[in-house]
Order: sequence, then structure tokens, then C-alpha cells
Amino acid sequence: MPVKKIFIIVLAIALFAAQQATAAALPDFTELAKGCGPAVVNIGTERKTQSMGPEDFFGEMFRNMPPGFERFFDQFGGRGQYGKRPRQRQKSLGSGFLISADGYIVTNNHVVANAETIHVTLNSGTGRGESLSAKLVGSDEESDLALLKVDAKKSLPYLAFGDSDALKVGEWLLAIGNPFGLENTVTAGILSAKGRNIHAGPFDNFLQTDASINPGNSGGPLLNTSGQVVGINTAIIASGQGIGFAIPSNMASKIITQIKTGKTVSRGWLGVGIQDVDDNTAKALGMNASRGALVEHVMENEPAAAAGLKDGDVIIEVDRKAIENAAALIRAIADKSPGSSVVLTLWRDGGTVDVKVTLGERKSARSEASAGKDKNGKDEGLLGLSVRPLKTEERRELKIGKSEGIMVVDIDPDKPAARVDIRPGDAILKVNLKSVNSAEELSRIVREEGVKRGAVLLQVARRDDVFFRTVPLEK
Repeated sequence: MPVKKIFIIVLAIALFAAQQATAAALPDFTELAKGCGPAVVNIGTERKTQSMGPEDFFGEMFRNMPPGFERFFDQFGGRGQYGKRPRQRQKSLGSGFLISADGYIVTNNHVVANAETIHVTLNSGTGRGESLSAKLVGSDEESDLALLKVDAKKSLPYLAFGDSDALKVGEWLLAIGNPFGLENTVTAGILSAKGRNIHAGPFDNFLQTDASINPGNSGGPLLNTSGQVVGINTAIIASGQGIGFAIPSNMASKIITQIKTGKTVSRGWLGVGIQDVDDNTAKALGMNASRGALVEHVMENEPAAAAGLKDGDVIIEVDRKAIENAAALIRAIADKSPGSSVVLTLWRDGGTVDVKVTLGERKSARSEASAGKDKNGKDEGLLGLSVRPLKTEERRELKIGKSEGIMVVDIDPDKPAARVDIRPGDAILKVNLKSVNSAEELSRIVREEGVKRGAVLLQVARRDDVFFRTVPLEK
């Protein structure tokens, strides 16, 4: 046999063997999808919204048109005989997964936020399954997590949380969810990175994966090859491909446990303003590397002040674990229980020093362990708000003074405030540039000035942002 022919045969055999070896090295997800799929559910929500008119799209250009144009748009734009646009029911779809046989379901807060009704469709394995009404047990907006409960007549399949800290970059993962309403869609990929900060919230520590995640996947599980939930699929980069993000299971499981047991979601608190340490700051402080969190200021009567922390300290370790930047410090402290003690390693005066701190409790206006309305809230009828005085810890969280502000605890979706995106957890600081600190003051200004002028100007604090919202009042 010619040498050339022998060479071709040998090469073909080698290529075939390589293909077989590659195929053998790839994981088979069939049993994983079959075993875990029944515990993944479809979540549908409904809420009423005000339908939009041409003035919402064209803004000032529409408002400056002659009256005839407005009448034309009124005729064809859906406004009724009393000048109001009809309310529409807005629907949304997302995913979730069962964590117990008696019907507790984990999903994202943004999937169910402000929902009037929540329905969960179970996976039958042979098509559309049983649809059940779900109750919101509680939510935590800062971590974007929510817990639902359905009353089922039978024991339900469920998934267990795994250890997200044990994951390694490059490890195979499986995502199950309902992208674009396509029920129980399975996609596979690898763990692309850990500890991603995408500026979605104060505790960003996302897992990044190239498993396909699309709108509708939110709230669904990200599974390791053992069938354990290591992440909750939450976010995507719309302009990218193969870039999805999931909340680590180790963070999620702690928060879900607190919500399930009826506790307020609690996090540790130091009471310092911090920033990252850049290269020039590190040089100025005599540090050999840019790391840690620089203390900008120490708040009075807070745990850090009691422990003797000073402006200019750099926190480089918490309980002997390295702190790379300000975001890492926020996560490390928030992960501790209020009242617990931690050892902070500081860079101070050219050297290191250890300081023991007993943590306080971080309070957030945006964090709720109960979906119920605050019974202490007082209603302001014209705007459609229920408000109460601000608590000390809420002022601290929102970084506002001691003399002004009221907390929004509930919104009437049919009233004007809801239409300009005022939310529960917002603090109203001023109305028509006048400070308010009670529901009575709010009502007085709205009635005396707002009704006469046809609108009120609200100054609102939300997280680290302060902005204005103009609320039109219907005469």
C-alpha cells in the first residue's frame, strides 16, 4: 500500500479518535434537565397602568401645538369623554423555582414588584401545567430577591441551594427559565467570571455566565452539574451576546431564609463614608499597592466612631479577609449580623493596626421583609400617597438631614403620584420648595397651592440620588 494512502488512513483514524475524545469530554445535560426542570416555574403578573398618549411621546412639542391638534389626538389617542385615558392591565413574565415541597418559590424582586396579581404555572413536563395563584411572602429590593408561596394539593418537586463560593471559572452551568415566555427552556454554558459589579445595587457580586439568558429568564435557577442552584439569573447586557449575570446562591440563601422566617432582612453597618484607593492615593499614604477602602468620614454616634476609626484610615481586611475596594467592604460588612463583632485591619500612619468593631444594623428604605402596607402611614388623598415620618436609620441611609422629609410607604396606582414614578421607599423632602416632615404638611401644601396651580413640585430622595418630580393634579 502506498505510503501516502497509509498516511491518509492514519490521519483519518486520528481525527475520528480526537472527535470521539472531545465528545466524551463534553457534559451530557439530559438527566440534569429532566431532573431539575419540573421544579422551575413560569411567573406571570398583572398590574394596572395609565395608558400613554401623544403628549407622553412628543413632550413639549405636543404641548405647544394649537388646540386643534390636541383635539385631533384626543379623538384618536384613546382619551375618554372626561379627559382621562383608560387604564390598561400590564402583564409581565418571568421565572422562578421551588425550594420546598410545600410551595415556596424564589424569584427576582423586579419580576413581581408592584404586581396586583401573581400567577405561577407549574411545569407538567408534557406542556402547559397547572396555574396557581401566588402570594408574595416578602422581598428585598436591594438584592433583587423575592419569595412567593403557592398552596398546592400535592407535594411539589424542588431544588436545593449549592455553594456558589466553591465555583471555579470555566465550570459548566445550566440555566432553566422562560425566555420570551417559552416555558422551561434549557441553556448551557460556563462560569465566565465571579464578583462582577454591574452597578445594579449596593451589593453587586454577580456570577457571569455565557449560558444564554434572555428576557423572561429572570428569577430562574443557574445550576451546577450536581443539580444544585448556584445562582439566580437576574440581568443581561442587551447589546452583548453570551453575557448574563446571576445572584450567587450563598448571598441569596441567607436573604431568603430571613424572609421565609418572617424576619426583616438585616445587614451589618459600620457608619463610614468610603471610596476606592487609587494608585496616587496609595503612594500618598505610603501603601505598597492600591487596595482597600479609604474612610472619607466617620459618622457620629455610629459603630465605627465608637471603635475609634478615623478619617483617612484604609480598611484592608475584615476578619483577616482581604478587602480589595469599597464595594467589597460594603458586601463584607452587610454579610455580617447586626450586633456581631468584626476585626478590621487598617492602614494608618504608615503601618497596620487591628480594631474590633461591634456592628450596627444597616437600614434601607428599599428593603422589605413583608409585602404588607405600613399601618402607621397616613393617606394623602389627592396625590395618592401613604406617608409617615422618617426614622433615624432611614435618614442615615438616604443621607439627608434631621429636619425634613417623609417616607412614602404605599402608592395608589390610580392617583397622580404613581404616574410620575413615585415609589414606596422614596423620601419626599420638599413640596413646592417647602420642607415637609408630616402628612399634614404635605396635604396642606397640596390643597392650598397644588389645586390652585394644577400641579405640585416634589423634591425626592432615592438611594444616593435627589431629584424633582412634577405631579399634575386633575381639577
